[in-house]
Amino acid sequence: MRTREDTVADREECVFCRIVRGETPAHIVYEDEQTIAFLDHRPLFAGHVLVLPKAHHETLAELPPALLEPLFATAQLLAWAVEQGMQAEGTFVAINNRVSQSVPHLHIHVVPRRQKDGLFARGHLWKRQPYKDRAEMDQVQAALTEAVTAAQQATGSA
Repeated sequence: MRTREDTVADREECVFCRIVRGETPAHIVYEDEQTIAFLDHRPLFAGHVLVLPKAHHETLAELPPALLEPLFATAQLLAWAVEQGMQAEGTFVAINNRVSQSVPHLHIHVVPRRQKDGLFARGHLWKRQPYKDRAEMDQVQAALTEAVTAAQQATGSA
């Protein structure tokens, strides 16, 4: 059984918690009181965003019910923004719980999709396609931040 001390230690060591606290830099595209979204540094495609609760919870099953709506509202907003900002045909939205979860902090992947983009080619999901440089990441961050603002204005959720 996990103890309170385990949870505190997890938060101290968690790279996502360090991003939330501002101790580790990230290309943040959205942030509110309870959630944050930033570019995956090892994306499947440019514009691949991670959406997470700011509070440290390892899996979806451990997420308190009060955080479900804020987390999924942010994921919905980012799905729209990624599609618009990256001129994608759609998005792939996924959560790993423990298996294939590289950081043990609940996070939702929002990945831009295009027909025949090869995401599921040869049965190999999660083939990473890194950004060529920081300038490309900055450009994608700006496009997505602008798309988030447009989405908030369009839905009246600003």
